[in-house]
Amino acid sequence: MSGATEYDLVREDTSTLELGAGATVGFAVVLFGFGLAGLFELVAVTESVAGVQLPRLLGGLLTLASAALAWFGVASHRGLVPTDPRPSAGVVAATGAAGVWFVVGGLVGSQTLGFGTVGWLALALLAGAVGFAATALPREDLGTTLPVAALTGLGGLALLTDVIGPDWAWSPVGLRATFAAPIAIPIIVLFCSLLVGWAGAKAYGGFGARGRHLGAYALVYLNVLSILGVLVGLLAFVFTKGAPVVVQGITVGPGAGPETTIRLFGFAHTVVWPVDWPFVMNGVSLYAEVSGVLPAIVGTVWLVVGAVLFAVPLGVGAAVFLAEYAEEGRFTQVVEVATNALWSTPSIVFGLFGYAFLVPRFGGSKSLLSGMLTLGFMLLPLVVITSREAMLAVPDDYRDASAALGVSKWQTIRSVVVPASLPGVITGVILGVGRIAGETAPILLTMAGATEPSAAETADVVGGFALSSSPPFVTNPALLEATSALPYQLYAIISAGVGGDAAFGWGTALVLLVVVLTFYAVGIASRTYFRRKLHE
Repeated sequence: MSGATEYDLVREDTSTLELGAGATVGFAVVLFGFGLAGLFELVAVTESVAGVQLPRLLGGLLTLASAALAWFGVASHRGLVPTDPRPSAGVVAATGAAGVWFVVGGLVGSQTLGFGTVGWLALALLAGAVGFAATALPREDLGTTLPVAALTGLGGLALLTDVIGPDWAWSPVGLRATFAAPIAIPIIVLFCSLLVGWAGAKAYGGFGARGRHLGAYALVYLNVLSILGVLVGLLAFVFTKGAPVVVQGITVGPGAGPETTIRLFGFAHTVVWPVDWPFVMNGVSLYAEVSGVLPAIVGTVWLVVGAVLFAVPLGVGAAVFLAEYAEEGRFTQVVEVATNALWSTPSIVFGLFGYAFLVPRFGGSKSLLSGMLTLGFMLLPLVVITSREAMLAVPDDYRDASAALGVSKWQTIRSVVVPASLPGVITGVILGVGRIAGETAPILLTMAGATEPSAAETADVVGGFALSSSPPFVTNPALLEATSALPYQLYAIISAGVGGDAAFGWGTALVLLVVVLTFYAVGIASRTYFRRKLHE
């Protein structure tokens, strides 16, 4: 990137201001990570550390960060450290400060002081005006640090003095909700650490243009950290809730697992698994020590496989026609608009389509085949969009070189264009599978079977194939039977309490995440393989 500038956090001639500001930024990052962990209950914010309540400890740390920021601003303003501040922090920063202080003033006026609507609104406007003036009017060093230091110090003192302590709770008037300390404390820490990181990065850069760049980078990095933190926190939260029931009763050893008979076109083969994993290998049963989700897992896998087998050939074929044969004009524009609109269509609409159009044509009852086709229609628009874009991105030099060798257009498409576009096609399939594998509404309307399926109700698609002497010559009753799937079973657990307790629901959610991530892994591995083949 030609316009990017790289900054070293610590250089040989690092000044006292830079060293302190850099440490403050690192400290803010740690606090930000702690706030995310507390928000997802990975860290209990109401516990004690070395005899000190955690909220008080956090309040003390925020107060120290506030004092450090104030010192940076005053030291810069008095010329104690070399900086290059601008005359003002800018209108954008002042507007942001005004918004924050408006909210703080309104909360203090309405909740702490008990003012009426006129009173708290007046206090909020006054606080917002003061925040704007305190940021815009002084020189940049003071305008950046002092308002942030004041806000961080206010949050730190609220925690340090138990104004917001372990037993704190807030029930806003007119709202049927209560905000407790385990939620409020991490949010305060997150917000204050975000501001401290921004102001500390500007101080590290000596304010001015370099400081603003570093402040913007700090905000971007902390936001990226928050996105990754939310993802990791979500996975960790589901794992900690669901893992105990998922791993319950696992045994490993020769002959430890159940016997499974695999049938195909009348031939049968019995397999004895070396692992007994009750939650994954059992169905729901009153007689089993551990109920499982085997029918739902198998149903989900077959749903995705069927949808992919239906949508990918059709989607890639349509993309080949649109990219290589159809001329750019009104027709291709209409197709592009239609595919984008279909991909944006809510899943419940596809479910209604499957219920009204597909279900009556497959015996009038819900079936696995109806679910496959419904999800296939959901996946089809994205496959068309991504495949067409991937083919259009293939350089024309490839086509010209193939034509120069006397290769026909179809052979060029088959042996040059399609292989070169495969990584992009697979990317689209990965994104689509990630959506359809977790859908509930289409399954509920087109395929949903028993809410508590036993192991005997597992869809035997492979063993269901049989030959017949009349059309269609190959039949499979399993495709025309209703079955369960992980999203549907999770919905049933949540809405009806199926499964006995909440642990069964968390275990089902964990298995669903693992299944979806497995499909992602298979898709990413396939994309990597074809990319390497292209570069060989």
